[in-house]
Amino acid sequence: MSNEKIQAELDKYNAAVEKATAKFPARPHIPEQGLYTPLDIQETDYAEDISFPGVYPYTRGVQPTMYRGRFWTMRMYAGFSTAEESNKRYRYLIESGATGLSCAFDLPTQIGYDSTDPISEGEVGKVGVAIDSLADMEILFDQIDLGKVSTSMTINAPASVLLAMYIAVAEKQGVSADKLKGTIQNDILKEYAARGTYIFPPRPSMRLITNIFEYCSKNVPNWNTISISGYHIREAGSTASQEIAFTIADGIAYVEAAIKAGLSVDAFAGRLSFFWNAHNNVLEEVAKYRASRRIWAKIMRDRFGAKKDKSMKLRFHTQTAGSMLTAQQPDNNIVRVALQTAAAVMGGTQSLHTNSRDEALALPTEESVSIALHTQHIVAHESGLADVIDPLAGSYYVEAMTNRIEKEAMEYIKKIDEMGGAVAAIEKGYIQKEIQDSAYAWQMDVESGARIIVGVNKYQKENEEPPKDLLKVDASVGEKQKKKLAEVKAKRDNAAVKSALEALKKACEDEKENLMPHILTAVKTYATLGEICGVMRSVFGEYEAHTSL
Repeated sequence: MSNEKIQAELDKYNAAVEKATAKFPARPHIPEQGLYTPLDIQETDYAEDISFPGVYPYTRGVQPTMYRGRFWTMRMYAGFSTAEESNKRYRYLIESGATGLSCAFDLPTQIGYDSTDPISEGEVGKVGVAIDSLADMEILFDQIDLGKVSTSMTINAPASVLLAMYIAVAEKQGVSADKLKGTIQNDILKEYAARGTYIFPPRPSMRLITNIFEYCSKNVPNWNTISISGYHIREAGSTASQEIAFTIADGIAYVEAAIKAGLSVDAFAGRLSFFWNAHNNVLEEVAKYRASRRIWAKIMRDRFGAKKDKSMKLRFHTQTAGSMLTAQQPDNNIVRVALQTAAAVMGGTQSLHTNSRDEALALPTEESVSIALHTQHIVAHESGLADVIDPLAGSYYVEAMTNRIEKEAMEYIKKIDEMGGAVAAIEKGYIQKEIQDSAYAWQMDVESGARIIVGVNKYQKENEEPPKDLLKVDASVGEKQKKKLAEVKAKRDNAAVKSALEALKKACEDEKENLMPHILTAVKTYATLGEICGVMRSVFGEYEAHTSL
């Protein structure tokens, strides 16, 4: 059928729609356009814009066969209380069919303080595991072969220190650094924009990141040196287009910093990875993932002159949306997570964490985490969604939305470029303000009832009983950590610690010096996280956030 014929039939259809809409107006917050046809993608060039899986621009996926040979890594995010308790949970997950680990650290660890620091009071072990020294890291991975497991660590400001601890533990197990597989988040720019667990100002933070790129390219070649995170940007309230725009803008900043530091783009770009949210709108999320791959491929080839295919492939981990979990009627979260899982799989994720039903209320119980993990197993083995590569390709709606999200994201990236890049845009408060405005608009829609959240503003249960048997972190964990740390300090060679920290400080003062070898040396003396970060604080200072946007 010609475009003229399609247009003529569409005109007839639209006339019918106009009559129907007069009687039954469209619901709010749904696409203005309700039907898509070949006319909506007539400017799309299949070879240039869509192509085949594993082929530039990777719209349809980064692997030729995607999940037909092997599934995505089922990587469950976990960590709480002490290293001993978290180790038990990790081993339980592996036994239950998880194929990768993802470490959650408590707030003191995330911002570079020991459990004994007064600022850590009341937060030790609450939202993740407390790691004060190499001794804790040894316990965390006890009876877990680091030569066989892939580990992701959600750590940013002190990423260099936690990575050094992981390398040191592996060495003690007899596993050399070149055999290690995993990821550190190491994405400090989104901390300034959305999450808040930063320590140092942007410039020294970027130095630490490029130091890691350089060190790992030579010593830990199979490690993903950064997971550039849109997840937390979306959790803070961004739209889908903003999530990939601001995240890719951060990615551009990291690539530019690495090149400025003297690294060749093809030497490190293949180990960059991304981290996306899986929100509730299934088809929009699929389009978002497809658009993100296409944008990144074009940027790496056309802006940075990447030659290797691997340098142009956007690989990503996905986590289902924590902000979409509800404390009300928590069992409904199982359905939400299943839909988000389907979106991530149809969108071509490389690894996936599924949230548990009770995470709006507490850290998940074993029963809840088992349901969350088996959600992935059911989608993988029973749904058929993993059998076909990019199953929604060719959908007029999905292709049109992929194009729309790409266009919107590129407009944001252009604006950020004009400001001087992501670091400058963050320093000016631009990205923070855009996220803030989107979050406010969403919340106003929920409060007005224009946007329905089941169990929250509609279909509520009267006299709903609070959930039972929630996981509670032992309040004494802080005291336990203090005792453990005192024992470590009593046994270690404190002269060696002092010498290592002095060497680190001297290296911090020389911008040309790579800090990773010095941090690794300090870690091996059992210098604590707080001591190492304290040395860097003394040289780099601390970042002060915008108080008004």
